[in-house]
Amino acid sequence: MKGPLFYSKILLFGEYGIIKDSKGLSIPYNFYKGALKVSDNPGEEAVKSNKSLQEFTNYLEGVQSKGVVSFNLEKLKEDVDAGMYFDSSIPQGYGVGSSGALVAAIYDKYAEDKITVLENLTRDKLLKLKEIFGLMESFFHGSSSGLDPLNSYLSLPILINSKDNIEPAGIPSQSVDHKKGAVFLLDSGIVGETAPMVSIFMENMKQEGFRKMLKNQFVKHTDACVDDFLKGDIKSLFSNIKQLSNVVLDNFKPMIPQQFHELWKKGIETNDYYLKLCGSGGGGYILGFTQDLDKAQSALKDYKLEVVYNF
Repeated sequence: MKGPLFYSKILLFGEYGIIKDSKGLSIPYNFYKGALKVSDNPGEEAVKSNKSLQEFTNYLEGVQSKGVVSFNLEKLKEDVDAGMYFDSSIPQGYGVGSSGALVAAIYDKYAEDKITVLENLTRDKLLKLKEIFGLMESFFHGSSSGLDPLNSYLSLPILINSKDNIEPAGIPSQSVDHKKGAVFLLDSGIVGETAPMVSIFMENMKQEGFRKMLKNQFVKHTDACVDDFLKGDIKSLFSNIKQLSNVVLDNFKPMIPQQFHELWKKGIETNDYYLKLCGSGGGGYILGFTQDLDKAQSALKDYKLEVVYNF
């Protein structure tokens, strides 16, 4: 048995901001993927994944009791007992949606009366999916917006206008021939944990100064970045990303691994690249934007870069 593939995602803009109703833009990233599988000869990872699926199955009984979604739990239990696991190349704790892809795969296979990608996706259906996925994914994160699984399930870019207003987005098509700019992932080499980062953020939200900064600077530049990106206004986009990168360096230090503070600052000073958080931070990937990939690559030659989008 091998189920359909579900892909990782990248939240280009909106990390933390979407908690406070900023805009966000999330795109599927097909480099990493996962699928449900049963193997006759499972390795260590498969056994670990299967154990986690057992716990997840028990948790889904509670989700089902809320009346928002119903699963074929009997079939799910049967498959988990038979050793089913999630075979995934998506790194965990890297901000690219490893649990989101798993949630999408389970919903796809076991939800009854599921909303499918093929039907007309009204806003109500998208919000309903997001709510279901949020409940399901909370098992992994303590609290989830449901956006990662939604992205993985639909395999479409998603524009978040506000908490209750999301829509599939058309993003400008990538140009490969003459453009030098790129969005890339920089591997911090450290695994990040989502829950502790979110709790630091929530703790900071108790301070009025932090809340003001979030609204007047962070959310403002995030919203502008989303608009610029969708319009294809590269000049304005990079001016806003630079400001956003600065705001994050000044106000989200705990989410940036210590050894990257200097690198972050250097990008802003030289304009060779700008860094921002990818997901909740604390490790995993750091997202980078550059108008000249050659320059960024030579400035960051000690690090592994993965290009995810070309301007």
